[in-house]
Amino acid sequence: MKAPGTIETERLLIRRPRPGDAESIFARYAGDPEVTKFVGWPTHTAVDDTKGFLTFCDAEWNRWPAGPYLILSRADGELLGGTGLGFETVTRASTGYVLARDAWGRGVATEALQAMVGVAASIGVQRLYAICHVEHRASARVLEKCGFEREGILRRHERFPNLTPPAVADVLCYSTIFDDGK
Repeated sequence: MKAPGTIETERLLIRRPRPGDAESIFARYAGDPEVTKFVGWPTHTAVDDTKGFLTFCDAEWNRWPAGPYLILSRADGELLGGTGLGFETVTRASTGYVLARDAWGRGVATEALQAMVGVAASIGVQRLYAICHVEHRASARVLEKCGFEREGILRRHERFPNLTPPAVADVLCYSTIFDDGK
């Protein structure tokens, strides 16, 4: 079953990325070193990096039931960040988010992540998980607010290319399990 290409929440429009989004994604969050500090991909240094990301998005959506989404304000259409589902199998996926600085502290992450939980449940995902750097307490709180349970610390698990110096670091692992009645 395919996920919807667009999801609406109370304040957000969450939709599949389009080729014309490259410049906005780059300017709003992908090219911002502060925003990308704790993500697992390098900060984009040019719009061409972002265009490569959009090619990746299409490939993920073609291969799996869903893929990356963009988060926009329903009020004015402003791009606020990105979220999505990354699949390992059709029943096991990861999620996360990245937000432009001016979207921090406004409940956007929680609202977007709750939408991803709903999408995952509706398309048959049985295990949805997320990781965050052990020092990124704000992300851990968002995951907990969205009903994810902390499973533990994965030691030297994830490469963070935007830390100085770049490092393989410990991460907190959270998950939620959907009971499909079996």
